[in-house]
Amino acid sequence: MMDTQDTNLPKEEKRLTEETGKLEESQAPEVNPVETASEADIKVEEPVVEESAEQSQSEEVSEDDAVAPLDVAALAAITKPELLERLKQMVAEPDRYARSEVDMLKQAYYKIHHAEIEAKKKEFLEGGGEEINFVTPEDETEMQMKSLIAGYKEKRASIAADEERQKEANLVLKQHLIERLKVLTESQDDFNKRYNEFRDIQRKWKEIKLIPQEYSKELWRSYQLYNERFYDIVKMNHQFRDYDFKKNLEMKTALCETVERLSGEPDVISAFHQLQKLHQQWREIGPVSKEFRESVWERFKEASTVINKKHQTHFEYLKGQEEKNLEEKTAICEEIEAIDFGALKTMKDWEKKTEDVKALQAKWRTIGFATKKQNVKIFERFRAACDNYFNKKSEFYKSIKQEMDKNLELKKALVEKAESMRDSADWKETTKAFVEIQNEWKKIGPVARKYSESIWKQFIAACDYFFEQKNKEVSSQKTGEYENLEAKKALVEKINAIDERLADDEALTVLRGYISEWNKIGFVPFREKDKLYKSFREATDKQFDRLKVNDRDRRVQQFRSNLTELAGTSKNKLYNERDKLMRIYERMKNELQTYENNIGFFNISSKGGGGLLKEMDRKIARLKEDMEVIVKEIEAIDENLD
Repeated sequence: MMDTQDTNLPKEEKRLTEETGKLEESQAPEVNPVETASEADIKVEEPVVEESAEQSQSEEVSEDDAVAPLDVAALAAITKPELLERLKQMVAEPDRYARSEVDMLKQAYYKIHHAEIEAKKKEFLEGGGEEINFVTPEDETEMQMKSLIAGYKEKRASIAADEERQKEANLVLKQHLIERLKVLTESQDDFNKRYNEFRDIQRKWKEIKLIPQEYSKELWRSYQLYNERFYDIVKMNHQFRDYDFKKNLEMKTALCETVERLSGEPDVISAFHQLQKLHQQWREIGPVSKEFRESVWERFKEASTVINKKHQTHFEYLKGQEEKNLEEKTAICEEIEAIDFGALKTMKDWEKKTEDVKALQAKWRTIGFATKKQNVKIFERFRAACDNYFNKKSEFYKSIKQEMDKNLELKKALVEKAESMRDSADWKETTKAFVEIQNEWKKIGPVARKYSESIWKQFIAACDYFFEQKNKEVSSQKTGEYENLEAKKALVEKINAIDERLADDEALTVLRGYISEWNKIGFVPFREKDKLYKSFREATDKQFDRLKVNDRDRRVQQFRSNLTELAGTSKNKLYNERDKLMRIYERMKNELQTYENNIGFFNISSKGGGGLLKEMDRKIARLKEDMEVIVKEIEAIDENLD
């Protein structure tokens, strides 16, 4: 009867799972190797950062949905747009990504975000801004990032809730299948019928996935127990059993080869996650014959251990690197905290120390993350130390701000004064004035950095403009002065050589022409001026004496000659000279009016009255002559002003 049944067995592949176990996720970054020889007791542990076992189980993804995890190198080169795009993918397919990857992206975003703020702050300070006035700019991508993370968490929470409900339902289904399997082992029905039902139970068992973890191991043992009982009770045909064992051995051998090849995968994290899926496949494959059972399991376990050790070594390296980063960041904090503020007494001291602090901040940004527990604390310590330094600096600058504002007003006044004198042609006096205000500028203290360069440029531009114009004028004058010297020397010779045979009127006309020509000629070298003018006066006086020219005409001619020198220096001097002559003229006019009024009071018939009247007439005549001379001198000035 048994043989008849054996010949009628279905020829489908027989897969019975012979090992139990489950994925257990640990909080520590260690991977414990399998310590038992039984395939059913294998445990594959994955380091999880601050996640419960239930959360980790809810984040399992199917082999078809596997996504390459993030690594440190990828995060170092990621940009904001790429980061946000990756978050959008996570929100769209939250069941394909782990919570830890979201946290890594969040940390990477804020690293970029803080770097951008520091760059803008630096640009603001270098542009003349004061740190106390710096306002952190809003970043719309931050709100987008937070919204995406919130969406991801919400969907993950929903998925987790659904998974928990599904697990409970799966538990009931599997318990029902075990009950069916139990009944099947006690049944006396036709073998083929029982075998078909047995295969149906196996198929349905594989289709049902996750159940609550606390029931997983015990449920699997019960299922395995009744599987084995079924084989024992029905005394299945050895040929069929061997065929099933053979197929299972082939599949498990293929898995061993896959795991052995996986040990060459350069991405340790990816290799570890792939290994978890291969272990799940191993559990779903039925038993093999006893002679191969231990050896194939040992081969699979040894290949798994290689990958597990690499994974553990990788996380130990990361942990060591994080510890090193923590030490470097702690040293930076201690250096900033140890700054002796009492030794910073000048702006130069503060600026030098600020460069040191900024260098430490730049160094900080090159150091990677510290350990998870200490990363936030060390950053808060670093930020507090930097804030304390810059607050102290701000207090120092506030204390000298009033003095700097006063210095700024003083320098602005000097700038206005310099700009008002820049076009002056009074080279001698204006040069003295510029030297004086330059000395005053040196005595004034510093001003705020954002004004210092601009106010200095205004001041030096006015000074440079004046001295450039002066140099141009002096350079051109020197050339012309020597030409004027020769021309005036020639005129002196002409005056001395006036033909004495000419009539007096004609000779006087020639003389006045020479004098007029003399007055039109410009300056001569300063060292030759007095000597040349003396020879000119002697020549003209000699001709005036010979031609009997009165003193009034001589004075006018002499004034015109002197006026040429005066006009060449500054028009202001001409105006001053004209004002002086006008005052003299008004005084003489008043004096003349007084004399003319008083003359009516003299008694000509009285003794001595006639003599006083004559004396008064002489004074009046003299005043009138002097007034005529002054009028001519004023007219000469007006000619030069025109």
